[in-house]
Formats: sequence, C-alpha cells, structure tokens
Amino acid sequence: MASRVILARGSALATYHGDSGPLGDLSLRRFVAERLQAQSGAPITPDEVLITAGSMQGIQLITELLVAPGDTVLVEQHSFRGAIDLLGARDAEIIGIPLDSGGLRIDALATALENLRERGISAKYLYTIPTLQNPTGTVLELSRRRELLTLCAAHGVPVFEDECYADLIWEGERPPALLGLDEEREVLHIGSFSKCLAPALRLGYLVAPTDVMRHLLTLKGEGGTGALEQMVTAEFLSQHYEDHMGELTSGLRRKLQVMVSALDKHFGTAAEFTVPRGGMFLWVRLPEGIDTRALAAPAREAGIAFDDGPSWSVAEDAARSCLRLCFAHPSEADINEGIARLAEVFHRETGIPPRSANIER
Repeated sequence: MASRVILARGSALATYHGDSGPLGDLSLRRFVAERLQAQSGAPITPDEVLITAGSMQGIQLITELLVAPGDTVLVEQHSFRGAIDLLGARDAEIIGIPLDSGGLRIDALATALENLRERGISAKYLYTIPTLQNPTGTVLELSRRRELLTLCAAHGVPVFEDECYADLIWEGERPPALLGLDEEREVLHIGSFSKCLAPALRLGYLVAPTDVMRHLLTLKGEGGTGALEQMVTAEFLSQHYEDHMGELTSGLRRKLQVMVSALDKHFGTAAEFTVPRGGMFLWVRLPEGIDTRALAAPAREAGIAFDDGPSWSVAEDAARSCLRLCFAHPSEADINEGIARLAEVFHRETGIPPRSANIER
C-alpha cells in the first residue's frame, strides 16, 4: 500500500506540506470530516480539520492558545495523565469534576461553574473525554451530553472534547460526539489514529471553527506532520476501516474478558471495577488504605507495569487505591500471567489480596 501511494503521489513529498497545505493531507482530512458527519451529524468540512502529531499535540495547541499561567481549567476528576501534566506545567488552576457510572456528573459541573461565577472567574475550557473516558472507561449518557453543552454555553466556557477512544466501543450504541450535538458549532474536538492503528504512528486530528484554526496554525508553526504517514493512513482507512475496526475491537474484547477473569481469580472481591463497553484499559479500585504508588516499583521488579491512580487524577486522595491496567498490547497468555504476578506482589507488600482470593467470585 505504501509503494502504491508513493507511485501515485510521491512527487508531493518534494515540498513542505505535500500537496494539501498546512492543515494536513486533504484525503485524510476528508476521511475525518466524513466519518464525523456520519457518526454524529456534525457538518464538518476538511478545512476545519488539522492533522496533528498525535492527539497530544492537539491538547498542547489548544492549551497554549487559551490558557495562561493562573487561568482556571475544568477537567474530569480522573483524567488523561498527559493533559493533567500539561496543565500543571502551565501553572493552571485545575478543578476536577467528579464522575459516576454515567460519566461526568452534571450536578457537580453546575456547582463548580456557579462557584467560579461567584468568584468572578470564567474557566478557559472544560476538557472532557465523554466516550470511553480515560481512565474510568465510562460513557457519558446522551442526556448528560446535552446538559453539559447547555451549562457550559450559559457560563461562556468552551468545551474541549477528547474522543481518542470512541472508535473502540463495541457494546451498545455509540453516543453522538458533543461536536455533533453543539448547534453553535463551537466545540473543540480531538481524535487519534494511534489507538486504532499504531501508537508510534503519532497521527491525530483537531477539529475547530475556521476562526480558531487560523490561530492554531500559527502556533503549530512547523514544517508539517509527516506527509507520507498521512497519505498511507488515508489510503488504508478509506478502503479497510470497517473491517479493520471490527477485527481490532473483537480482539480487544477478548483480551478484556481474559483480564476480568484473571482479576476475579487472583484478586477476588479485593478488586472492584466496572467492565467498560470498549477501549483498552480497566480502572480498578483496591481496598481503602492501599497506595498504588508505593506498589509500582515492586511490580516493575516482577516485570509488571501499571498506572497508579493518583497520576491519573486531579484529586489524588480519591484515586490513591486505584490503578489503570492496559490490555491492548500484551497477549492473552501474558495478561493471565501478569495479573497472577501482580496479585503475588500486592499480597507480599500489603496482604491484599488474601491467599483465599485465588477463587473466582
């Protein structure tokens, strides 16, 4: 496929930005715009799509554009570690909004927005991951999506939607993106090809109104995201997207089932979690008193890596006993072995899970 793309369009590689301009490869931007319109009804044009070096660059660009040191930003209480770290490095005041099984709590958002209004503060944006939230795996209910947009509009707070994992949903209907529900078309939206193709590909996209896009292009200010990668990705996805995603999500679903079974077997009731409707990670809560940060080093010595909860939260105490387990890369056999080893390490260090946990609940 790469050779076919080079033969057909190789001459475009002789210039910066290829043959499509600074927004990125036109064929890839068309694919993004058409997929978003089909999925959520958002009437997006390719000129409102910017191809980025992974979705993280999209977060960096939006934050650099909107947030100055000392500014206030709203995020979900447990959220993407990269975004939390970026806002911290920007010296922003980060306010975490609690979640429950239905996603971000609208009552808590309303309270936070009203408290800010009383202090004469307007948040620079609300950063939210509504579909397969990272790290909790929740999916924001449709009614809450509408309420979220109404609340933020009433308070003049831009909504910054991260939909990096939305394509990986396999159970139930995928709710429309906030981007498609916003009649004013002001939602800022990012997505990624890294999750559905390959992390090292480092390709993502950012959707924004054209007046915002002009500023983002100025900030991006580099020679452009790799053109060949974009061309090949566009060629592949335009021909194989549905088949590829079906195969990918089927494999991820099997791996999740293996991880859940292994946790039941080796941790028993000591590990609490809600099985997500898709994605590639599981958010696990251990009994109170466990600090997963203290367990990371012993686990690494046993050849096991996990994400400690506090690193993925703006409320460390609320996530002290939590951990994020990713099941995308390891094989099913490695998942089984890894969970067994993890249970051994945790038992040795904390006494939890008890030895009797080696019985499926």
